[in-house]
Amino acid sequence: MWLALAGAAILGLVLIRIWARSAGRPADLGVRDGRLAPCPGTPNCVSTTSRDPGRRMDALRFEGAEAEARAGLVRALQAFPGIRVVRNEPGYVAAEATVSVFGFVDDMEFVLDAGTGTVDFRSASRLGRSDLGVNRRRMARITRRFAEETAR
Repeated sequence: MWLALAGAAILGLVLIRIWARSAGRPADLGVRDGRLAPCPGTPNCVSTTSRDPGRRMDALRFEGAEAEARAGLVRALQAFPGIRVVRNEPGYVAAEATVSVFGFVDDMEFVLDAGTGTVDFRSASRLGRSDLGVNRRRMARITRRFAEETAR
Protein backbone atom coordinates (compact mmCIF):
# COMPACT_ATOMS: atom_id res chain seq x y z
CA MET A 1 0.00 0.00 0.00
CA TRP A 2 2.78 2.45 0.94
CA LEU A 3 4.56 1.62 -2.27
CA ALA A 4 1.44 2.44 -4.29
CA LEU A 5 1.00 5.76 -2.45
CA ALA A 6 4.64 6.66 -2.96
CA GLY A 7 4.37 5.78 -6.65
CA ALA A 8 1.24 7.92 -7.02
CA ALA A 9 2.95 10.84 -5.27
CA ILE A 10 6.00 10.58 -7.53
CA LEU A 11 3.81 10.35 -10.63
CA GLY A 12 1.85 13.41 -9.46
CA LEU A 13 5.05 15.38 -8.93
CA VAL A 14 6.35 14.40 -12.37
CA LEU A 15 3.08 15.46 -14.01
CA ILE A 16 3.11 18.81 -12.18
CA ARG A 17 6.72 19.43 -13.28
CA ILE A 18 5.83 18.62 -16.90
CA TRP A 19 2.86 21.01 -16.73
CA ALA A 20 5.01 23.71 -15.09
CA ARG A 21 7.67 23.43 -17.80
CA SER A 22 5.10 23.49 -20.61
CA ALA A 23 4.44 27.22 -20.28
CA GLY A 24 6.70 29.21 -22.57
CA ARG A 25 7.94 32.73 -21.98
CA PRO A 26 5.01 35.18 -22.20
CA ALA A 27 4.78 37.32 -25.32
CA ASP A 28 4.14 40.54 -23.36
CA LEU A 29 7.57 40.70 -21.72
CA GLY A 30 9.74 43.69 -22.42
CA VAL A 31 9.39 47.46 -22.38
CA ARG A 32 6.68 49.11 -24.44
CA ASP A 33 6.35 52.88 -24.45
CA GLY A 34 8.82 52.99 -21.57
CA ARG A 35 6.73 50.70 -19.34
CA LEU A 36 6.45 47.08 -18.36
CA ALA A 37 3.26 45.14 -18.98
CA PRO A 38 0.63 45.43 -16.25
CA CYS A 39 0.00 42.51 -13.92
CA PRO A 40 -2.51 39.97 -15.22
CA GLY A 41 -5.89 39.50 -13.57
CA THR A 42 -4.53 36.80 -11.27
CA PRO A 43 -3.02 37.55 -7.83
CA ASN A 44 0.36 35.92 -8.63
CA CYS A 45 2.13 39.12 -9.69
CA VAL A 46 3.76 42.14 -8.07
CA SER A 47 4.84 45.35 -9.78
CA THR A 48 6.11 48.80 -8.93
CA THR A 49 3.64 50.29 -11.41
CA SER A 50 0.49 48.50 -10.25
CA ARG A 51 -2.34 50.62 -8.88
CA ASP A 52 -3.63 47.67 -6.87
CA PRO A 53 -2.20 47.94 -3.31
CA GLY A 54 -2.15 44.13 -3.06
CA ARG A 55 0.20 43.92 -6.03
CA ARG A 56 2.18 47.13 -5.64
CA MET A 57 5.72 47.33 -4.32
CA ASP A 58 8.13 50.26 -4.10
CA ALA A 59 10.67 50.80 -6.87
CA LEU A 60 14.33 50.12 -6.18
CA ARG A 61 16.52 53.21 -5.73
CA PHE A 62 20.08 53.81 -6.82
CA GLU A 63 22.62 56.59 -7.13
CA GLY A 64 25.23 56.87 -9.82
CA ALA A 65 25.52 55.33 -13.24
CA GLU A 66 22.89 53.02 -14.69
CA ALA A 67 25.56 50.51 -15.74
CA GLU A 68 26.79 50.21 -12.14
CA ALA A 69 23.25 49.81 -10.82
CA ARG A 70 22.51 47.20 -13.48
CA ALA A 71 25.67 45.29 -12.55
CA GLY A 72 24.57 45.39 -8.90
CA LEU A 73 21.12 44.15 -9.87
CA VAL A 74 22.58 41.24 -11.84
CA ARG A 75 24.82 40.33 -8.89
CA ALA A 76 21.80 40.49 -6.58
CA LEU A 77 19.79 38.20 -8.84
CA GLN A 78 22.64 35.73 -9.25
CA ALA A 79 23.00 35.46 -5.48
CA PHE A 80 19.75 33.49 -5.31
CA PRO A 81 19.53 29.84 -6.35
CA GLY A 82 17.06 29.13 -9.11
CA ILE A 83 17.30 32.60 -10.69
CA ARG A 84 18.75 32.90 -14.18
CA VAL A 85 19.32 36.23 -15.96
CA VAL A 86 18.02 35.89 -19.53
CA ARG A 87 18.50 39.48 -20.77
CA ASN A 88 20.94 42.12 -19.62
CA GLU A 89 21.06 45.27 -21.70
CA PRO A 90 21.23 49.00 -21.01
CA GLY A 91 18.11 50.01 -19.10
CA TYR A 92 16.60 46.51 -18.92
CA VAL A 93 17.18 43.18 -17.17
CA ALA A 94 14.99 40.07 -17.40
CA ALA A 95 15.32 36.94 -15.29
CA GLU A 96 13.53 33.67 -14.66
CA ALA A 97 13.08 32.13 -11.23
CA THR A 98 12.37 28.41 -11.07
CA VAL A 99 10.64 27.10 -7.96
CA SER A 100 12.71 24.06 -7.01
CA VAL A 101 10.08 21.50 -5.95
CA PHE A 102 7.50 21.82 -8.70
CA GLY A 103 9.52 23.58 -11.39
CA PHE A 104 7.14 26.53 -11.85
CA VAL A 105 8.78 29.51 -13.57
CA ASP A 106 8.24 33.14 -12.61
CA ASP A 107 9.31 35.96 -14.93
CA MET A 108 11.01 39.03 -13.49
CA GLU A 109 11.68 42.25 -15.40
CA PHE A 110 13.50 45.39 -14.36
CA VAL A 111 13.65 48.81 -16.04
CA LEU A 112 16.43 51.10 -14.84
CA ASP A 113 15.96 54.86 -15.17
CA ALA A 114 19.17 56.81 -14.56
CA GLY A 115 17.29 60.12 -14.64
CA THR A 116 15.18 59.26 -11.60
CA GLY A 117 17.56 56.74 -10.01
CA THR A 118 14.81 54.13 -9.88
CA VAL A 119 14.32 50.56 -10.99
CA ASP A 120 10.74 49.56 -11.77
CA PHE A 121 10.04 45.85 -11.76
CA ARG A 122 7.39 43.26 -12.43
CA SER A 123 7.45 39.67 -11.21
CA ALA A 124 4.73 37.25 -12.30
CA SER A 125 4.08 33.53 -12.33
CA ARG A 126 3.65 31.95 -15.75
CA LEU A 127 1.00 29.47 -14.63
CA GLY A 128 -1.66 29.13 -12.01
CA ARG A 129 -3.63 31.65 -10.06
CA SER A 130 -2.10 32.01 -6.62
CA ASP A 131 1.59 31.95 -5.81
CA LEU A 132 1.03 32.08 -2.02
CA GLY A 133 3.06 35.31 -1.90
CA VAL A 134 6.20 33.84 -3.47
CA ASN A 135 6.75 36.70 -5.94
CA ARG A 136 6.34 39.36 -3.24
CA ARG A 137 8.71 37.63 -0.81
CA ARG A 138 11.31 37.02 -3.54
CA MET A 139 11.19 40.63 -4.69
CA ALA A 140 11.55 41.84 -1.08
CA ARG A 141 14.71 39.70 -0.75
CA ILE A 142 16.04 40.97 -4.10
CA THR A 143 15.32 44.56 -3.01
CA ARG A 144 17.42 44.08 0.14
CA ARG A 145 20.23 42.38 -1.77
CA PHE A 146 20.21 45.10 -4.45
CA ALA A 147 20.62 47.74 -1.73
CA GLU A 148 23.61 45.83 -0.37
CA GLU A 149 25.17 45.39 -3.81
CA THR A 150 24.81 49.05 -4.77
CA ALA A 151 26.01 50.39 -1.40
CA ARG A 152 29.54 49.10 -2.04
